[in-house]
This record gives sequence, structure tokens and C-alpha cells, in this order.
Amino acid sequence: MLVLDINNLKKYFEYRLVLNIKDLKIYSDDKIGLVGLNGSGKTTLLNLIAGEINPDSGTIRTNIKPFYIKQLEDSSNKEVDGEYIGKLGLKEKNKEFMSGGELTRLKIAGFLTDNGKFLLADEPTSNLDFEGIDFLIEKLTNFEGAMVITSHDRDLLDKVCNKIIELEDSKIKIYDGNYSHYKVQKELERKTQELEYEKYINEKRRLEKVLVDTKTKSDKIKGPPKRMGNSEARLHKMGGQKAKKKLDNKVKAIASRIDKLEVKDKLKEVDKIKVDISGEEIFSKIVIEGKELTKSFGERTLFKDSNFQIYNKSKVALIGGNGSGKTTLLKMIMENEDNINISKKANIGYFSQDLNILDESKTILENLLEVGLEQDARDILARFLFKRDDVYKKVSVLSGGERVKVSLAKILLSDFNILILDEPTNYLDIYSVEAVEEALISYNNTLLFVSHDKRLIENVADTIMYIENEKINTFQGNLNDYNKNKDNDFQHKDIANRRAILENKLSEIIGLISIAKKPEDKEKLDLEYTNILKELNKIR
Repeated sequence: MLVLDINNLKKYFEYRLVLNIKDLKIYSDDKIGLVGLNGSGKTTLLNLIAGEINPDSGTIRTNIKPFYIKQLEDSSNKEVDGEYIGKLGLKEKNKEFMSGGELTRLKIAGFLTDNGKFLLADEPTSNLDFEGIDFLIEKLTNFEGAMVITSHDRDLLDKVCNKIIELEDSKIKIYDGNYSHYKVQKELERKTQELEYEKYINEKRRLEKVLVDTKTKSDKIKGPPKRMGNSEARLHKMGGQKAKKKLDNKVKAIASRIDKLEVKDKLKEVDKIKVDISGEEIFSKIVIEGKELTKSFGERTLFKDSNFQIYNKSKVALIGGNGSGKTTLLKMIMENEDNINISKKANIGYFSQDLNILDESKTILENLLEVGLEQDARDILARFLFKRDDVYKKVSVLSGGERVKVSLAKILLSDFNILILDEPTNYLDIYSVEAVEEALISYNNTLLFVSHDKRLIENVADTIMYIENEKINTFQGNLNDYNKNKDNDFQHKDIANRRAILENKLSEIIGLISIAKKPEDKEKLDLEYTNILKELNKIR
């Protein structure tokens, strides 16, 4: 069933053409991930589909009214299922006192309760913890209807989407499959473009050489010698001019072939980020240590009597539910609170969304030149998608996402030997998230970071520190290993609980057998005893 039909759509902001979509059809089984740079028009397209703004030209026809989940907006007043409220990390409280993230989650719960058939969602995982994201992914995977989602969460785009729409330079390109398939197709396109450019350049060079050689031959054809008679000269001239004319025509034909060659653009090569800023060497095995840590706010305890150690050059992801105390712990470290020991040679670079380390009166490049060399600054800015004259923009005119990227670039160029990052990829587009990930992978010193991006954690962290049940715990291994270990723990706990239940039941039956008077009752109890004993032997 056709859900949406867009034809010849154009949308301008002042004089800039933001969207130029010739044709887009969305069907009831399409689960679409919309990707593109910040400012490319993703949210504008969602607003147009939702009917919140009008196109400057073209048509948008929807056969099902879409349900639109926007970032940080007031939620509707509808009642929602209590299961969804709990799973999405919400509490029963007045919506007037909810944060923007909680309102977004409430809207998700409202849509799931309504059983809608066409969903638009702008960064629906913002401010959700792991449990909330997992629950959302599960529900969207099982959702029977069409959806268009913008997200920088690659795990969600892989598990939920069956199509990716790329928005670039006002136009769309549609790719079948999830985000990982999209990346494979983009790499094939890149290699094809590279091959076509090489063929074009080789053919152009070959023709140019033939042209030069032919022109040289033509230029070497001379007139008749002076001692030659008139009749002989005329014959010589006729032969020479005929050959010269033939060569000149060949030169023109080759030049025409060169002009008619289909020009292939050279691939824009983007160097991988290599962060090799060593800072002062730390020789201590342990660079940060917490002993018997306790933190409370009023009657609420975040963690108590907890210990942790962060080893030199380790990359530690700090995870836990919303409100578990992750950001609080980072701030405790930065403030060097009691019971926290930090290596004397530590020089910590700290990033958080609400911390401004940029001089707004200066340009992007000037801010980075405060801490690093120009070529290094330009290299990392290019990878963070600041090209050419972009580096001369004043910080004061940058968007929130652009400021985040410049702040991270500045921190990465500085001579810190420990980095502490609190949600470094929030509000970034998906390509910038991958650039940050690449930078953190290449970073060669100690890293402690908070993130809800599972793909980022899996690819970067070698240690998982988690806050659970008011305790700070550490697992040596990546996120995949941590999850496997956690699943095993759950299985062991389930087995232990089942064993305890069966052993209690067995004791109860032994008591009943001892007082049973009727043979049939005793026989029934004996059979039950045998069956329980068999089950116990299996799980012991």
C-alpha cells in the first residue's frame, strides 16, 4: 500500500535550495533511515511530510496521517500504557516537570499505545538509556507500518531499517537494506568512481600524447629544397601538403575526442584521523582510582562503598541507566573529591555538552591553533567535515552540533594524557559520529567516556565500567564480551533460583511422605519426589 507520494518537491530557506526531490514513494512495509549531514534538510523533510510546513513547489500526498515524534517537544495529553512508561525509563509524574528527553520518550509510548501505521521520528533515542533503546528497537522492529527515522544510532538503523535514504546537496538517493548494507554500497560506489576516474585520466593522457606526437609530425613537414626545379617543387609540395593536411585533420579529430570524453570527477579522499598527541608520559600502572566511594542526593543514593581503578592507556566506557550517577562520577573525578586518587602527572582533557572551551570571538581555526599546529588542525577539521573556508567561520555563528565537533577537535589536538568525555556524540550527524569514533580508536592514551551509542562503545572501549544496584563495577573486555558475561550471569542466577525452589519442594515432599497414610498418596508423592530429583540432577 502506498503511504506517501512526493513529486517535484522544492523547499528553500531564503535563497538556499534545501530540498529538491523529484520523486519519492513510501509504502506500508518501508522502514526508512534518513541520513545526512547536520543541516542537510532531514528535519525539514520530516516537517514537510508531517504537514507542519509547506513546500515552495511540488506535491506531497499522504494516504495515512503520520504520527510525528520531534526532538524536545511537548507531548500530547493522551494516556499511555504503563509498561511503556516503565521500559522507556519514565516515572509517573506531572509532565510539567519532565525533561525534554522524558517528553520525547512519553511521545514514543503514546504512539506505541495508539498502534499507529505511519511513524516519523527525529532522533528518537536521544536521552534514552540502554534499556530504553533496546525496548524501542524491539517495538520498532515488530511495528507493522511505515516509518521514516533520523538517527545517529547505527545499531538502531541496522536492526530496524530496510531502506536508507541519503540526503546530500538537496537531493535524495535510496539504498536497499540497513545502514551496514548502505555503507557497503557506498564503498562499492567509491571504488567504482575511483576506477572510472583512473580510466578517464589514462585515456585522456593517451590521447593527449597522440595529439602532441601527431602535431610534431605535422610541424616537421617542410617545403621543397631551393635547388629543386619548379615542376619537381610542385610535386613535392603537393605530396607534403597532402600529408600535412592529413596530420592536421588527425590532430583536430583527436582534440575533438578529448573534448568529448565524459569527465569523471576525482574522488575526494579523506584521510583517517590519526591522534598522536602524547602529552607528558604517565608511568603509573593505575592513573585514576576510587576507594569506598559514596554519593547521595538527599534520600537518593547513587552508589555506595564502591571501588574502581582505571589503568594507564585503557579505554573505558562508563555505562548505566539514566540517573545512575555516570555524569556525577565524572565530575567527582574532575573535582578530585575525597577518596579519588589521580596520578600526579595526569593532564586531563574534559568534555561535556554544557562546557564551553571555545572563544566565540575567534574562528574555528584560530581556536585550534591555540593548542596545535595548523596542518594537524586542518586535517582533523576536514575529517570532522569542516572544509576549505569553513575553518574561517566564527564560533559564534556555529550550530550546536558544529560546536561539539570543534570542541572535540580542540581537545584531541591538546597535549592531554587522559581524556574524559561525557556523551561526545550527542547531537552529531551519523558521519560525524563515525569521525569521532575513528579519532578515539586512534587515540593512544587513557580514555574514560560516557555514551549510549553501543556501536561506538563496542568499537572503542576495551573496558566496561558500569553502575548498577548502587555499586560501581568494572569488567575487563569489550561491550560484546560484557553482554555475554551478563547473559551467563542471568542464566546462573535463574538456575540457582530454580535449584533452591526444587530443593525446598523436595524437603516438603519428604516430610509429606513420612506422614502419608494411604498407599496411593504415598505412591503419588514418591513419583513426584523422583521427578524433582531428576530435574535437580540435571541442573546441579
